[in-house]
Amino acid sequence: MANLFDAEILTDFGGPKYNVTPTSQIPVCVMFEGKRVITSMRWGFIPHWYASPSDGPLLINARSETVTQKPAFGTAFRRRRCLIPASGFFEWHREKDRPKEPYYITRTDGAEMVFAGIWQAWTGKDGERRITCAILTKPASVPIEAIHHREPVTVATTEFKNWLSLSPDTTEVFSPSAPGSFKMHRVDPKVNSARVDTPDLIEEVQTNT
Repeated sequence: MANLFDAEILTDFGGPKYNVTPTSQIPVCVMFEGKRVITSMRWGFIPHWYASPSDGPLLINARSETVTQKPAFGTAFRRRRCLIPASGFFEWHREKDRPKEPYYITRTDGAEMVFAGIWQAWTGKDGERRITCAILTKPASVPIEAIHHREPVTVATTEFKNWLSLSPDTTEVFSPSAPGSFKMHRVDPKVNSARVDTPDLIEEVQTNT
């Protein structure tokens, strides 16, 4: 991550994670005092008006098409952006008369993914403080659209500076992904358990017939 972002790591993340779930602490790259740093944030954006972390819906994603218009996200989009690294992500899909099945999605070229994110510092009435973030999404591309209608907004290396500088021009970042940018395969449904975090969670399993 330090090489990917040309950044200083401020947090010990304790090794790889294979099953990152909402409300987990995740690595996030932000600008701090004029330089890029990698720190830890809660995946699950908490608007400043929430009385507690569970005072409203769990906001793990924000639609890129409406992010500037939403009271929860607008200020963060203009003032507090971040980059969120990942090897891939999971998505669930249900065929007719069959249980939901999980898929693992990665870049076709095997490179790391970097999601466009926004962040928020939340302070409760009792002084509790949490730094939280959400991932921006956009309409799904081929082949993801076959299983889900949305995908994360991914940021190319050449756009890191543009995104973190809070540039109002997000045309390139929010543009549709080229068809075939991603690949996917079925994985074991045990990924649904937040207690399971092992390398085999991202290995391909055979589709039931």
